[in-house]
Amino acid sequence: MRAVFVDASETLAAVAHRLLRPDDPGFAINLQPDIAPEDLPALLAGAEIAVIDHTALPVDVARACTGLRHVVFLGTGARSYMDPEALRTACGVTVHTIKGYGDTAVAECAFALMWAAARGLPEMDRAMRAGRWLRTEAIQLTGKTVGLIGFGGIAGEMARLCHGAGLRVLAWNRTPKTHQGVAFVSLEQLLQESDVVSLHLLLTDETRGFLSAARIAAQKPGAILINTARGVLIDEDALVEALRTGRIAAAGLDVFAVEPLPADHPLAGLPNVVLSAHSAFRTPEASDNLIGAALDHCRRIAAG
Repeated sequence: MRAVFVDASETLAAVAHRLLRPDDPGFAINLQPDIAPEDLPALLAGAEIAVIDHTALPVDVARACTGLRHVVFLGTGARSYMDPEALRTACGVTVHTIKGYGDTAVAECAFALMWAAARGLPEMDRAMRAGRWLRTEAIQLTGKTVGLIGFGGIAGEMARLCHGAGLRVLAWNRTPKTHQGVAFVSLEQLLQESDVVSLHLLLTDETRGFLSAARIAAQKPGAILINTARGVLIDEDALVEALRTGRIAAAGLDVFAVEPLPADHPLAGLPNVVLSAHSAFRTPEASDNLIGAALDHCRRIAAG
């Protein structure tokens, strides 16, 4: 049994080397993080397991990877890069995902984006570096309402942080849930009452484009929008327009419909947007959890 980490960054490769055990199945690490899908058949020759962080795996490419039987995807958002059902049906390839490894890390990023957006910190930072003494009017968050759309482990951590900062927490989830200190309400009520809306949905066919132009328009005027989930959950054109008009006061975004975000993208030119490079989960603790879980998947697969 052989596994290949096809698109390892130096950071994740170092974690993998540290966590590998002498009796682990063969585990090759490719230190070229930007791999084209058409290069995968040669890279995966003789490997039954592909460990993938951010490389697309179309069905036609998977068919050419003749020995491939398992994909261990580093995270929960495999659908952004592949079609798990089609891979299983057409190629006999099972896709394994990893949950919970970075719940605290991602929630802390969402929390930080919320405060940075509310205070206008990036705009002031840019102005001062350019020699301008810019003072912006801030939004005071204590006592305000945060609405969490989707409620899993990350949203639970976000709720904990928000409670500690004196915010009221509402949530909406596609299936019924309860959580101490969180009021679960209809989506309509959440959008109408929330001073901050934070997205925590998994990407599926049903959630793609979930925050549509109509739902953005239904938000409380002057609200802040945070997204650390997936960029395509939001109608980006509608969001840009809402930010331009002030209907949405500010946004903190870690994920985008196209990544890396093009330099000329409208979001990059708006002063009331805080941007981070899909890095919410990048902490040493989360990386250890992630690679440790991936190696455990490989061990279970090798053990049958």
